[in-house]
Amino acid sequence: MFPPPRADLSPNTLAYEAIPLVKATGFREYDARWLLGPEISLLGVQALGLGLATYFHELGQSKVAVGHDFRSYSLSVKQALTLGLIAGGCEVLDIGPALSPMAYFAQFDLDAPCVAMVTASHNENGWTGVKMGAQRPLTFGPDEMGRLKTIVLDGAFQERAGGRLVRVDGVKERYIADVATRAQLTRPLRVVAACGNGTAGAFAPEALRRMGVAEVIEMDCDLDWTFPKYNPNPEDHVMLQAMAARVRETGADLALGFDGDGDRCGVVDDTGEEIFADKIGLMLARDLAPTHKGAKFIVDVKSTGLFATDPILAANGCSTVYWKTGHSYIKRKTAEIGALAGFEKSGHFFFNAPLGRGYDCALTAAANILAMLDRNPDKRLSDLKNALPVAYTSLTMSPHCADEQKYAVVDRIVADYEALAKAGGTILGRRIAEVITVNGVRVALEDGSWVLVRASSNKPELVVVVESTRSADDMRALFREEVKPRLAKQPEVGAYNQEI
Repeated sequence: MFPPPRADLSPNTLAYEAIPLVKATGFREYDARWLLGPEISLLGVQALGLGLATYFHELGQSKVAVGHDFRSYSLSVKQALTLGLIAGGCEVLDIGPALSPMAYFAQFDLDAPCVAMVTASHNENGWTGVKMGAQRPLTFGPDEMGRLKTIVLDGAFQERAGGRLVRVDGVKERYIADVATRAQLTRPLRVVAACGNGTAGAFAPEALRRMGVAEVIEMDCDLDWTFPKYNPNPEDHVMLQAMAARVRETGADLALGFDGDGDRCGVVDDTGEEIFADKIGLMLARDLAPTHKGAKFIVDVKSTGLFATDPILAANGCSTVYWKTGHSYIKRKTAEIGALAGFEKSGHFFFNAPLGRGYDCALTAAANILAMLDRNPDKRLSDLKNALPVAYTSLTMSPHCADEQKYAVVDRIVADYEALAKAGGTILGRRIAEVITVNGVRVALEDGSWVLVRASSNKPELVVVVESTRSADDMRALFREEVKPRLAKQPEVGAYNQEI
C-alpha cells in the first residue's frame, strides 16, 4: 500500500526518501502549486497522481492526457505523477512537452475526458504544479480541488490494475493547425512574438506564421529554463516594457506576449503602449457585437467597468457578467451561460464556438486579435484602443500575504468597506455606489471609478487593482491614498511586487 503523505518531512533525511511529502497549502482554489522540495517531494507528486486517479475513477473516468512545461524539473515531476496515475488504474496519454492549452486540446483530439498538465505557469523557478480537469473544456474548481485534497492528505488511495502509459506523437502539429484556423490573414502584419524563453517559444512563432502573419519578429523565443531576462509573465511590467521597446525598435504593428505555459496573452500596440486583456476583450466584444447580436460576455472583477456602459454592446443587445477572478471560474461561467467569450484581466481569454473551444489559449486569443485587425484594414490597434471610452486602469499589484493569513485579511478589508458604505462614507470625496463581494471586494464609486482587493488564488499574496474614470493621477491617488494605507493597517501584508 502506498503510504499516506506527511507535511513535516525535511529533505536530506531517510524519511523524506520513503514517505511522500505533501503540504496542504498547495491545494488552491482551482490549481495545485508547490515549491518542489520543501513543500512537495517527487514521492508526494506520485501520491498526488494516485489520488487524482482515485478521484477520476469516482467520476467514472480513467483516460487522461498528460503534458509538461519547459522547466529543468518538470519532466521528473510528470514522470512521478504518471507513476501515481498508472498505479491508480489510469490510461495515461503522454503528449510530451506542451502548453497548457495543447493539453486541453488533446482532450478533444485524443478523446480523453481528463487532463493533468504539469506546470507552474508564470510562477518563478522552484514552483511546480498541476492543472487538472475531468469535463472538457473545464478545469477543476473549489469543489473538485477540495475532494482531491481530502483523498491525498487522508491517504484514501484506491490502487487499481489496468493502468498503462501510451506515448502520443503529433499532438503539437495538430494543435498548431487548429489554432491557425482561427485567423487567416489577408492584411500584411508585422508581429513581435515575446515568449520570455518559456515553453511558448516552441509554439508561438510557427503558429503565427501559419495564421498568415507576414513577419514574425521573434523575441526571447529560444527555450531556456533559467529565464535569463525575466519570468515569462505578460502581466509583469518588466516583460511589457521589453515588448514595448521591441515594437518601437522595429515598427511592428503589435507585440503579443505569452506566459510560461501559453494560456495567457499580453498585448502591446503599434505605439508601444500595453493594452491589458480586459481592454483588449472590450475591443473584441465591440468588434464582434454587430455579427453576434445578443451575445453574452464574461469578465472578471479585476476588469474595466467600461463593459457595463459600452454603447456599442448595448446597441447590439449584448450583455456582460462580472464574475470571480480565476481561469477556472471564468471558463466555467462562460460555458454555463453559453457566452461568446470570457476575458480575464490577467490575460486569460476564453472563446466558445465558432471562435474557439472554450478553454483558455493564448494562441487562440492571438488569432482572434489578429482577425479583428484583419476585419479593420484601415485601422491600427492603437486606433481601436483610442475608440474606447476613457478609463485609467492600474497594473495588477500584489503585496505579499501568507496563504494561511490572506483570506482572513481580505475578510477584514471586505468588512471595512461594507461598513464604510453603510455609514455613507466616501473615497477621495466620492460616494460609494456599490460594494461587490463575489470575489474579495470591488468598491464602485459614483463616477464609475473603482478599487479591488482580493486574495490571490495561486500565490501567497493579495491582488490590488484600481481604475479611475478621471485621470492617471487620480488612479494613482486611489491606490496611494486609499488602498495602500488601508492595507498597511494589516500587519500580515508585506511588500508589493510592483506599485504605481
